[in-house]
Amino acid sequence: MSAIKGTEPGRLHVTGPGGLDAARFARWYRERTLSAWDGLDLAAVKRLALEARRCERQGRTIWVVGNGGSAATASHLACDLSKTSHVKGRRRIKCVCLNDNAATLTAIANDLGFRSVFSHQLEALAERGDLVVLVSGSGNSPNLLAAAEAARKAGATTAALLGFDGGALKRAVDFHVLVSSDQYGIIEDAHMAIGHIVTFWLKQRRVP
Repeated sequence: MSAIKGTEPGRLHVTGPGGLDAARFARWYRERTLSAWDGLDLAAVKRLALEARRCERQGRTIWVVGNGGSAATASHLACDLSKTSHVKGRRRIKCVCLNDNAATLTAIANDLGFRSVFSHQLEALAERGDLVVLVSGSGNSPNLLAAAEAARKAGATTAALLGFDGGALKRAVDFHVLVSSDQYGIIEDAHMAIGHIVTFWLKQRRVP
């Protein structure tokens, strides 16, 4: 695969080679997916899992945000960390998705602009020691870059799940997990799977 280039939010990129029947397209998609997984930095995935465990132990909050398909991933991750990862006898993880409240999002977007929909919330809610997870295919969404800055000012740790070449967000967070692909479906699939890895690692571990 050639070097993965950056992209801008909302821009369409590789969908497939064209002219394939469904079975051959599925084979192409599987091969590209496996290639992206082969290049995944598992140490970065481990760091994300350990940060989630730290928040669990310290009673800190994990804030998760994303746009579009990444908003759905963020919402799913918040559900999994706050509910699915829990084991009886352990402290529950406090995890909140900031793109789930339509009233808050539209009020901020209408009055202050869409760039502020997450940063405005983090300025009020994030505290030192919290973890802010930003989910993005492009890594170049202005509202996520603003959220990373607000989280940094609050003293929270910042992490990003990214695609393509990571975009500007790669340099704006404390650490990132990059899915090196230019196919949005593959990127979003992997982001969801990374969330599941963290969730079920937390649930199955035998030591506190």
